[in-house]
Amino acid sequence: MSARGGPFKQASLLLGLALAAALLSGCQTTRERLLAEGYPAPFANGFEDGCSSGRNAAQALGEFRKNVPAYLADRQYATGWDDGFRQCQASVAGELQRHIGIDSKADRDWRHARNQGMGKALGRASRD
Repeated sequence: MSARGGPFKQASLLLGLALAAALLSGCQTTRERLLAEGYPAPFANGFEDGCSSGRNAAQALGEFRKNVPAYLADRQYATGWDDGFRQCQASVAGELQRHIGIDSKADRDWRHARNQGMGKALGRASRD
């Protein structure tokens, strides 16, 4: 099986939905939620470790949690770790971007006004 398509892509989508539901539930940990939804324990353990590492990677220096022997020996743990890392890193990075206003409406408006001004200035210069 290819890691890019089919069951893995569906599993990642379902996992994303499971993560969102777990974050909204508040009472259950992500690991408990994944187990309750029928994911194997090694996958849930890997996801939890990968998610923690992904959150830390998106912020300032932090610790990575990875059971390297399990990652190398257990494909379910490795898949869970990789999925957790990617999803949680992207989530935190997105939150940080929203928080600091990268590419905010004000930024876009400023760039538009600057470009308009530059266009007018260049238009006058070419007519002179």
